[in-house]
Amino acid sequence: MKIFKRILSIALFLIIISTMITGCTISKKITIAHKNYTEQRLTGQLMAVYLESKGYETEVKELAGTMLCFDALKNDNIDIYAEFTGTAYGAILEQTEILGEQETYDYVKAQCEKKYDITWLEPFGWNNTYVLSVTAETAQKYNLTNFSDLVAVANELTLGCDLEFANRADGLPGLTSAYDDMEFKDVMSMDQGLTYQALANGDVDVNVSYSTDGRIAKFGLVNLNDDRNFFPPYFVAPIMRMEYADENPEVATALRELGNKWTEAEMQVYNLMVDEGTSAKDVATQMLKDKGLID
Repeated sequence: MKIFKRILSIALFLIIISTMITGCTISKKITIAHKNYTEQRLTGQLMAVYLESKGYETEVKELAGTMLCFDALKNDNIDIYAEFTGTAYGAILEQTEILGEQETYDYVKAQCEKKYDITWLEPFGWNNTYVLSVTAETAQKYNLTNFSDLVAVANELTLGCDLEFANRADGLPGLTSAYDDMEFKDVMSMDQGLTYQALANGDVDVNVSYSTDGRIAKFGLVNLNDDRNFFPPYFVAPIMRMEYADENPEVATALRELGNKWTEAEMQVYNLMVDEGTSAKDVATQMLKDKGLID
């Protein structure tokens, strides 16, 4: 009987310890960062809401741009953020040769793991590449269909874009070089959320748009064709330090469940909802409900 009681006591002790360890793990706060524009705010909340539905506590931080987010992750100041394959390929790894969708993902995953000990999980599904948008009137006036059509008339037109695009290798410097040193009359840098209205108001003539932005349809804009395939694919995926992924496999597993769930057309709708005043957290919750991922 004494032996039985001792075994029972040990078993109960192990159960209590196991519960305490599990409790500590589940209560550990996960720090998620995002960049400072609509879709990134939405993806940050998407990951946070889903992880919270699994019982985790999260903290969501907004940082200004790509390198601030990437450096924060690299330096262990945050745990997770969502990055674009094309952004990592061009801005972080400084590559210029255009690759296909899977090749780009495979390259950035392998190189980030090798150089920075940062791994990539499955992309969420949509490709948010850059496009150049104009109003229907501007397209008709200058007979614009392709990016190449801008070369002859760019010196008469003002380009609107965010500050990061104006300075990145896979942004304006690379674009103008790829298209015969195309030079715009002026470049107005502003928050991405303001560029569409600036185009609609006539303050700029050409806008650097995101292909998943709902305001393209809202304002009836014309997207020009990137006929020299300058822009790489921009599929967005959660990234984290490899050490963090190894120590928190259940977090990585949960985020993998969000892989390949949403399309560009769906994201246009969700992004527009945020732009028109619905909170990013509420829209992220709706995204998850629409796919049956949460109740």
